[in-house]
Amino acid sequence: MAARAFGRRSRAAGATPASDGEPAALPTAVASHAASRPAPSAEAFISEIVAKVHPVIVKSLDMTKISTLSNEQLAGQLLQFLGTDEAGVPDLSPLDRQKAVTELVHDIKGLGPIEPLLHDPLISDILINGMDSTYVERGGRLERVDIRFRDRQHLLHIAQRIAGRVGRRIDESSPMVDARLEDGSRVNIIIPPLALDGAAISIRRFVMRGVSLEQMAERQVLSPAMAELFRIGVKARLNILISGGTGAGKTTFMNALSKEIDHSERLVTIEDAAELQLQQPHVIRLETRTMSAEGTGRVTMRDLLVNTLRMRPDRIIVGEVRGGEAREMLQAMNTGHPGSMCTLHANNPREALTRMENMLMMAGGEMPLPALRRQIASSVDMVVQLARLRSGHRCVTSATNVVGIENDIVTTEEIWRRRPGEAEHVFETSGRQPAWMPAVDAIDLREPLLAALQADPRIGEDEL
Repeated sequence: MAARAFGRRSRAAGATPASDGEPAALPTAVASHAASRPAPSAEAFISEIVAKVHPVIVKSLDMTKISTLSNEQLAGQLLQFLGTDEAGVPDLSPLDRQKAVTELVHDIKGLGPIEPLLHDPLISDILINGMDSTYVERGGRLERVDIRFRDRQHLLHIAQRIAGRVGRRIDESSPMVDARLEDGSRVNIIIPPLALDGAAISIRRFVMRGVSLEQMAERQVLSPAMAELFRIGVKARLNILISGGTGAGKTTFMNALSKEIDHSERLVTIEDAAELQLQQPHVIRLETRTMSAEGTGRVTMRDLLVNTLRMRPDRIIVGEVRGGEAREMLQAMNTGHPGSMCTLHANNPREALTRMENMLMMAGGEMPLPALRRQIASSVDMVVQLARLRSGHRCVTSATNVVGIENDIVTTEEIWRRRPGEAEHVFETSGRQPAWMPAVDAIDLREPLLAALQADPRIGEDEL
């Protein structure tokens, strides 16, 4: 028998006792408001009832017992409570009463109005811009949704609950948080005084978890021949740089690539917010830590990378390179950890290599620019570019081979690309053998790679 979360309390002030067969009247303040308001929609009416009854419930809750109840047990007790004089709710249909209970459970134990959005498998992003503006992304397109927060304080309370669940705090002295939810979704929160219109919450969800290269080919993210190229590249232990803009699908693509790694290898992943879902049995997952309110305890990506080099990894997978850790990442790629992967933000492969170069320069040191470029050319084997098209479709737009150095410039050659200006998804290949063919020969996969290189239309050829 679950412990009861409600104590015995006197009838709410202003409530009129119910006679036999008649529903209890609303408390005076609620009844007065109900009489003066225009007829709202059913959802708005239920939200209004929830907003009015919520303070009464909070005063009646025994918080020491509420944590011991499951959502179903709490819903059962709330359903009983809403039928009492103390709750003071109007006569609701069973369906409306159940909807009110669901909203209350979300408010008490979940994330309030956000909770239903977190359970919609079609939603990949939830963007809350203050209490009056919420957008979601479905199928690559943003659309506004009608969810209601009681006031700014209600939204702030939800933001603080999210931060509290991951051991972070958010208040005026620490108004920004970057963390993740229990299901792995990434969340960023910024509150007043930095956010002028109330708390802004951005949640990045992952609707393509566990996707494989074959499934990506079926969804026209890439061609089947490109999938074969990437599969061989992972088995040949190429160092792969995955580039793209925000929301282009870099993490999803890296998850798909990682499925091709042999289960006998020891992997270490390093991320700001853990998103990678590697399926191998021997995986060490590391995550950075932000500075505490006292200004101590910060652990950066670079700190973790330096430590990882002492952990005997076979491959190192970095969620996103964005600073000084680029130096350690390239050293790892070039000194005993082939097959490593990382992502970064860039709009094309050339820009990705330039960004890597800039990060190395900002990391300090006395290494001249030509030497930095030689280090990049000797460490990175392939750059994979992803993009989100205007239609919302995410796809691989280019696979580029890093050839080497010529006149102190990193030289590259495009192996595959998505044909530009096409409504349909056509992928073209140069058909040329990449510079890293010796690594493919070492695992005896030359013939499958040559077949893949001839499978798609050639770059520059007219369609037949």
